[in-house]
Amino acid sequence: MHRVGSAGNTSNSSRPRKEKRLTYVLNDADDKKHCAGINCLALLRTSVPDGCDYLFTGSRDGTLKRWALAEDAATCSATFESHVDWVNDAVLAGDNILVSCSSDTTLKTWNCSSDGTCTRTLRQHSDYVTCLASAQKNSNIVASGGLGGEVFIWDLEAALVPASMSTDAKEDDCSNDIIGSANSGLPITSLRSIGSNSSISLHQTQPHGYGPIAAKGHKESVYALAMNDDGSLLVSGGTEKVVRVWDPRTGSKAMKLRGHTDNIRALLLDPSGRFCLSGSSDSMIRLWDLGQQRCVHSYAVHTDSVWALASTPTFSHVYSGGRDLSLYLTDLATRESVLLCTKEHPVLQLALHDDGIWVATTDSSVHRWPSDGRNPQKAFQRGGSFLAGNLSFSRARACLEGSTPVPVYKEPSFTIPGTPGIVQHEILNNRRHVLTKDTAGSVKLWEITRGIVVEDYGKVSFEEKKEELFEMVSIPAWFTTDTRLGSLSIHLDTPQCFSAEMYSADLTIPGKPEDDKVNLARETLKGLLAHWLTKRRQRATSQASANGDGSSGKDFSARNHSHSRVEVDGNAENDSMVYPPFEFSTVSPPSIITEGSHGGPWRKQITELDGTQDEKDFPWWCLDCTLNSRLPPKENTKCSFYLQPCEGATVQIVTQGKLSAPRILRMHKVINYVIEKIVLDKPLDGGNSDGTFAPVLGVGHSQLSTVGGEGSFRPSLKPWQKLKPSIEILCNNQVLSPDMSLATVRAYIWKKPDDLVLNYRLLQGK
Repeated sequence: MHRVGSAGNTSNSSRPRKEKRLTYVLNDADDKKHCAGINCLALLRTSVPDGCDYLFTGSRDGTLKRWALAEDAATCSATFESHVDWVNDAVLAGDNILVSCSSDTTLKTWNCSSDGTCTRTLRQHSDYVTCLASAQKNSNIVASGGLGGEVFIWDLEAALVPASMSTDAKEDDCSNDIIGSANSGLPITSLRSIGSNSSISLHQTQPHGYGPIAAKGHKESVYALAMNDDGSLLVSGGTEKVVRVWDPRTGSKAMKLRGHTDNIRALLLDPSGRFCLSGSSDSMIRLWDLGQQRCVHSYAVHTDSVWALASTPTFSHVYSGGRDLSLYLTDLATRESVLLCTKEHPVLQLALHDDGIWVATTDSSVHRWPSDGRNPQKAFQRGGSFLAGNLSFSRARACLEGSTPVPVYKEPSFTIPGTPGIVQHEILNNRRHVLTKDTAGSVKLWEITRGIVVEDYGKVSFEEKKEELFEMVSIPAWFTTDTRLGSLSIHLDTPQCFSAEMYSADLTIPGKPEDDKVNLARETLKGLLAHWLTKRRQRATSQASANGDGSSGKDFSARNHSHSRVEVDGNAENDSMVYPPFEFSTVSPPSIITEGSHGGPWRKQITELDGTQDEKDFPWWCLDCTLNSRLPPKENTKCSFYLQPCEGATVQIVTQGKLSAPRILRMHKVINYVIEKIVLDKPLDGGNSDGTFAPVLGVGHSQLSTVGGEGSFRPSLKPWQKLKPSIEILCNNQVLSPDMSLATVRAYIWKKPDDLVLNYRLLQGK
């Protein structure tokens, strides 16, 4: 598992931020499909005659999906979205509760038959939660393990208040992570922590409830857990290379089983709890007799790490898959083994379903292969079986000798397709477009301020397309991005995100003055939260009507006004209007990942926000920007420069030393400045004594409609302006395009840390 920072800004981040981050994840057209590898499977069998079974899939895209299964069809009937990082495992607790765990360090519970609403978030792990185990006949018990070396036993039905909660736990108590009116008053669930050096059980420390004892489980990371049917036995394994056996009812150690030479990645217990199967990165499968406390069989079937195990109901045969892309069936008694199929991706998890087996891999699709699960001997009758060796190198040696087994099945019987995940991306210089390449080789151009694909180039060279789209333009890096979840995640961090501005003319915003400056992050936030703001105002209006109060204004006050500045915009109504370049799709809306003052990170589609979210859920700076039009103080957005005549120039103007103007100012404004100085032969009205351009170069002055043209001007020009000469601006003896900004000239032409020097000259013959 990659040790990469979570997409959310979690409290366990190794580099704490001063302010919480807001991330939005862009969804492609079809959000009924996963867009990253499938880490886990959970099968819910119906007890209703003629009812359909359901398959739950948990993905590296951070979501779970519920599939209604028919004979040769699978329909996505719900998406479970709340985790902010990879979903690593999922188990069913009883008939109606789904429990999932994630690299965001949390467990979440869901109502299996709901539309995807998280009912509870459980926070106790200190690192990625990698695995879960449940007891088939004891639906309220679930175990979880993770990279922090902890193993916790959760009693889902107890819901007792922990006796000694940390600050985070207390905040979590009243957070929006506990969703739904039925659960809104519930405290977090009770748990037992399994320690490696002591026998631990729940004990009553306060009259009102029970508290967990803070103790580590394994000394190292835990990758696999399994529990028997009645929840009386728990086994765990990980980087310690031993199988640990516990009594989950008391937390006491039962035994430790040695034999594997590498990480243990998969575990199974038979229903009674007497036999245990383990799969390891040493490529071996081992069968342990827990009564005798020893390994009774070793199976050398795979040529690489074993990551997934599934057994027949009677525990007579085991299906195994892993890093060698292969799925094997092995008879545990006779040691006979057969290669069922080979895949293009490593196998991560297996789920038996009647005479088929669902296979999850690092690909976004899920395949069902024939398994003859009710009568596994049928598979051996098809031929190609071999005897599993005792030593791990025996299978590898057999491969070298050319006796590689032939797979029984060539094609899966059914596939639930996913969409290709993004594996490569490049932010373009205009800071509004991102070029991506997916696992299928398709190259696309995204407009991140609208969250849509604007061009699908198909299977072309990513590098060539990147060079083709290069623009000589310099705009501050106002966002960062990653593709950890298989799609584009755009991260906004204050105050850096507010550093980029553009003129409305460059964004083609109708009805807005061309010289108005537009802050890209502010307008993007307005677009993202437009639905939330509408719902919020509707709620405020209805509450005001009910209370006979006419106020529905902005009820969020900035945390510290001295650290904010007010964006100059006199029209509050226009202030909330979303401009076309920042309108996000409602067909495939992006999802927000963020956190406020309480409850930790969360994820939700922007169209699912109901207006109740406030500073407990959003970073204060997002609300201050959206509701009050306040932006944090930012670095100087001006660019200092000198304006001097070219050598031998026939025309000179008087300037007052160093000039200053916004970095986004275009060269045609500098041309206008020089022209008006020449024509008027006096300082311009509004010129500042300190030599700054504002407001001369900022707004309100004449612009050439055809730069360098034949003297064609806007109709409203004054009579004397028809005599305008033609001027060109140079830097480092290079003539500058009138569309270049000061920032672009400085970055690509000047290329020095000193103050920029621009030269002007009169074009001869004009």
